[in-house]
Amino acid sequence: MATIEELPFGNTGHRSTRAIFGSVSLSQAAQDEADQVLETLLEYGINHIDTAPSYGDAELRVGPWMKHYREKFFLATKTDQRTYQDAREQFYRSLDRLQVDRVDLLQIHNLTDVVFQEIAMGPGGALEFLMEARDKGLTRYIGITGHGIQVPKMHLESLARFDFDTVLLPCNYLLMQNPDYRADFDQLVAYCREHNIAVQTIKAPACGLWGDKPHSHITWYEPLADQDAIFKTVQWVMGKSGLFLITSGDIQVLPHFLAAVADFQKPPSDEAMEALISQQRMQPLFD
Repeated sequence: MATIEELPFGNTGHRSTRAIFGSVSLSQAAQDEADQVLETLLEYGINHIDTAPSYGDAELRVGPWMKHYREKFFLATKTDQRTYQDAREQFYRSLDRLQVDRVDLLQIHNLTDVVFQEIAMGPGGALEFLMEARDKGLTRYIGITGHGIQVPKMHLESLARFDFDTVLLPCNYLLMQNPDYRADFDQLVAYCREHNIAVQTIKAPACGLWGDKPHSHITWYEPLADQDAIFKTVQWVMGKSGLFLITSGDIQVLPHFLAAVADFQKPPSDEAMEALISQQRMQPLFD
């Protein structure tokens, strides 16, 4: 099995595998299913886990792993609360569910709304708690995440107000054909490279919204299921130097996603991607 590349994760001093395990895929999993996923992660040498209290039972499923493997993983969670007190209460609940006394990265989840941004980053906001948690050693680093077309521009605005250590946002071939998003994304990545901020990406193998189709996966969007399609979409994002890819939110997709990362040599051509879009009838997730 090929080794998954590790890169410096921003200014943290940690070398993370380019594939970061997105534990949202465990949101509805039983513990025995989750433990099988752990074996797959260990097999591929994945050393970084991303979770959140809003991911169903994900934190509860990751918690038992931490008893034996805490030092093997860079552990990240999030808060989707706006105020100091609500973020504090949610985070301590996360520590309990994860069965740990600290995390490595605590992120403000989906910081893309201007009202949310003002409250969370203002007096008595969630950011005040995250800074306090860092001062107390409950987290080492602070980050922001987001979904939607406006994310890269909002992240740049947030970075102008506070020195976050990491950002997280969508990146896939179809989304990057939107010229406004691409321009904002490239500007954000350039800023992050200059300031040594880790850039995490999501939604590489997204096919589109479900629409009227029956849901065959737990994700809110339809993921690609064909192995060749997953390989092409994941490896296209890997062709963008220095980016990390958080794995798909569905257990069924995970083995193909990890295999694609491990097998990466060069990204597919634009011609191959355009053919794939036509074959799979892919549609943008955001507009």
